Amino acid sequence: MSTREVPTVTELRTVTVGGSPVHVMDSGTGPAVLMLHGSGPGTTGSGAWAATAQALGTSLRLVAPDQAGFGRTPIPAGSRGGLRLWTEQAAGLMDALGAEHYAVVGHSMGGAVALALAAARPRQVTHVVAVSTMGAPGAPLSADLDALWAAPAGPAGARDMLRRLFFDQALVTESAVAARAEAMHAGAAAYASLFPPPRARWADDLTLSARTLAGIRAPVLLVHGADDRVTPLGTAALPLLEHLADVRLHVFGRCGHVPALEHPHEFRQLLSCFLGRERGH
Repeated sequence: MSTREVPTVTELRTVTVGGSPVHVMDSGTGPAVLMLHGSGPGTTGSGAWAATAQALGTSLRLVAPDQAGFGRTPIPAGSRGGLRLWTEQAAGLMDALGAEHYAVVGHSMGGAVALALAAARPRQVTHVVAVSTMGAPGAPLSADLDALWAAPAGPAGARDMLRRLFFDQALVTESAVAARAEAMHAGAAAYASLFPPPRARWADDLTLSARTLAGIRAPVLLVHGADDRVTPLGTAALPLLEHLADVRLHVFGRCGHVPALEHPHEFRQLLSCFLGRERGH
């Protein structure tokens, strides 16, 4: 397929970026939106964003890759995971797809990548939505993120991880646990190298400097759960208000680390409204 041919339905495919394969969910037509998943074991682009992409319809081109070390995207030979690799790979992917301007939506780790990408590519990135984001200067590694990164593959590890992610424990169903356990098992080999102990250094790697954040020109929407234990509101989102030039924050009460799943309808409305602002900003 030509890199400039726009698919009209959801398509799973592999794009070569910097000589290394990147597995991508590509859906819809229209202004491009890069959607970046978080860092939990078993996370993939399609797993994190398929429901949101389906609900947003076909008026946007939604590109959700498996980032290096997750899902079906390997870590490039001679490299290791980290903010620089994920940011460069995201920029290279959108170049390969022929997207000259695009918005970026990122969850948790993906939020830090989204902010770094906006700083690195100010002419390309039009909007940023950083959900339950990492990246704030000085943000410590929470006990729940430490445990999440260390979660062992299998039903017990999957159940513990989901309990930490959600405020509403009714979402920790047997089917959700089984699906996460299967995804964790499938991605275990590549994931094992990403966040070995001591894990505080990997949280530090996902931190952006005040200078980098101050240089971001795109408008930024921060979306956060008031009850997020993985990236707590007070240390993860609130400090970013001091550093970003064009920023707004939406907080969901009774919500943990995954607003897209705990408050799906309002989350999609937020996204649609914000991404519809000032096209071509």
